[in-house]
Amino acid sequence: MMGYLRSSVSVPDGMASSFHCSPMDSKALLAANAKPPVFFPAAVAKASPNPLPDGFRSEPRPPPAVRALKAPKFAEADAFPDSLPLHSKNPHVIYKDIQRFARLGQLKKALTILDYLEHRGVPVNTTTFSALLAACSRLKALAFGRQVHVHLRLHGLESNEFLLTKLVEMYASCGSLDDARRVFEELSPKSVFPWNALLKGNVAGGPRWGHAPLAVFSEMRGRGVDANEYTFSCLLKSFAGSPAFAQGTKAHALLIKNGFASASVLLQTCLIDMYFKCGKTHMAMKVFDEITERDIVLWGAVIAGFAHNGLRWEALKYLRWMGSEGIEPNSVIVTSILPVIGELAERHLGREIHAFVLKRFRNYHKMVFVQSGLIDMYCKCRDMVSGRRVFYGSNERNAVSWTALMSGYASNGRLEQALRSVVWMQQEGIKPDVVSIATAVPVCAQLKATRQGKELHAYAVKNWFLPNVSMSTSLMTMYSACGNLEYSCRLFDMMEKRNVLAWTALVDSYLKNGCPYDALHVFRSMLQANRRPDVVALARILNTCGEIGALKLGREAHGQVLKMKLESAPIAIAEVVKMYGRCRDVETARKVYDRIETKGSLSYSTSVHRCSNLERQRLLDHEEDLFAAAAAAAAGFHVTNKERSQNASDLKLELQEVKPCAQVAHLCGAMACKEACKAITDL
Repeated sequence: MMGYLRSSVSVPDGMASSFHCSPMDSKALLAANAKPPVFFPAAVAKASPNPLPDGFRSEPRPPPAVRALKAPKFAEADAFPDSLPLHSKNPHVIYKDIQRFARLGQLKKALTILDYLEHRGVPVNTTTFSALLAACSRLKALAFGRQVHVHLRLHGLESNEFLLTKLVEMYASCGSLDDARRVFEELSPKSVFPWNALLKGNVAGGPRWGHAPLAVFSEMRGRGVDANEYTFSCLLKSFAGSPAFAQGTKAHALLIKNGFASASVLLQTCLIDMYFKCGKTHMAMKVFDEITERDIVLWGAVIAGFAHNGLRWEALKYLRWMGSEGIEPNSVIVTSILPVIGELAERHLGREIHAFVLKRFRNYHKMVFVQSGLIDMYCKCRDMVSGRRVFYGSNERNAVSWTALMSGYASNGRLEQALRSVVWMQQEGIKPDVVSIATAVPVCAQLKATRQGKELHAYAVKNWFLPNVSMSTSLMTMYSACGNLEYSCRLFDMMEKRNVLAWTALVDSYLKNGCPYDALHVFRSMLQANRRPDVVALARILNTCGEIGALKLGREAHGQVLKMKLESAPIAIAEVVKMYGRCRDVETARKVYDRIETKGSLSYSTSVHRCSNLERQRLLDHEEDLFAAAAAAAAGFHVTNKERSQNASDLKLELQEVKPCAQVAHLCGAMACKEACKAITDL
């Protein structure tokens, strides 16, 4: 202690030999000078203690010799947190540890072991590096992938074509196309495998419906490389659901030309998936009927395709057909069919699926996605008791299961419990993801809970969920529902990429806050920004134009309907007729109405808005269509209350087999015909 003080304390000139400091005095002096200042933390004061007073300064003595710093020892406990030390393990067992961490997505632990092996000079085999690169591709972990690339060079495997092919796929999947091309140039241009890796990486890591996969395939054919089965499967995946349906049919023709169409069940399954996602159900079923040997993957693609296109009863039909052929559904098919059962509210069928899962799947308690599907199904069937029983009976709950329960609370009107679920899941140590927050934000809009909505907004900003178009749109809708139009406009201005949903949300925000003219101005700005409005946006604008009598802008919106070929959409053409009727342009409304090929309930009910009393009486006498009679009975201003009651009674008898839509019932209430409205809604 005294030695340290002598080396650190300075004294004035001439007093070095006469100044002595006892141990007690030096301790007291250090204690007095070690007190931290008021406005600084203790750590800073301890690192730089106050100097002695000016009267005790002298020539500084040389500092003590600095000892050489040793490199930190790489502890085996850090490298092997869940396994034995290196000296007691076989290298092949260590390789399996790395591969296991890679499969689980724990790349940091896997690379820690890899660094430890590199430090000890233990080589790593090709299979381990392949597992690591596959995990980086799956997780799109570019930083970890670059580290694996460095280890490849350190192990002298930079010329291994198999690993270089994996590197091409990894870089392309992570979006680093320049690095993928750089590694690709080192491989043989005549081999199909590097091309397949580049093609798969562009499909997985590129933008949705991008042109890169098709460009790679065209370049591949231009260089004379023959495509194989895997090449066409990646290409068909890039066409699935894209607007390039013609390119998909060309790929199908190329498959037939090369003899792949009927030789591989994999390619036939990819074709069915592509046609279903492009909305071509009949073409998908043509391919399905040509297949003689059908495996479970093919059946799963067909069932998922019907569910994707809203053909729910067909999905259940093919599920029964699959069972009649002796093929039991797996967890993927169960996960696909549970939302279909929930949307149909077939609770008894859902209980049968639940019983099958409990009977057949031994690891049911670990299948979180199946449990989440069951929770969602029961909640959609209005059986919250069974949904909660499945949820609390699960041993492994994650953000997906919590979000399913939260959505069930919201859909069943338990809004406060849905909002509290965000707190409850955090109390269990589960962090809400972007889907959980997107589910909770509309609940705040329904409750008009501005404070909770702002807290969710802050959580989204803190966890980098923004900028996200869907999240920003939900927040805009929430703020507009709470009456905070300023925040909605700020969110819209901060968005980097604005799609049609964002523009529609801004239009809806102005409409909800009583600013119809501003909403029309936003619609004009949307058209000037070359954004084509969807059918929902056009319907809202047409309704607004009818309410305020803006005939000129309504005609512009009608032109957009014709330009986008939405005449067959019932909601769009009905709003067009209603808009012209409200703007007193009855002649144009009549022309638009007469051009409708299939007149549904929306068209009949909206036609009443532009009819005179005489025309309404003619509709009432027109008994061939019950929808027209319902609309006319609702709008019968010229009849007495007694006659209205009689019309309502007759109407109830006539509509036993035909159920009108909610628009007709709404029209009945708007036209002050409560008896007809009650008769229709009771059906």
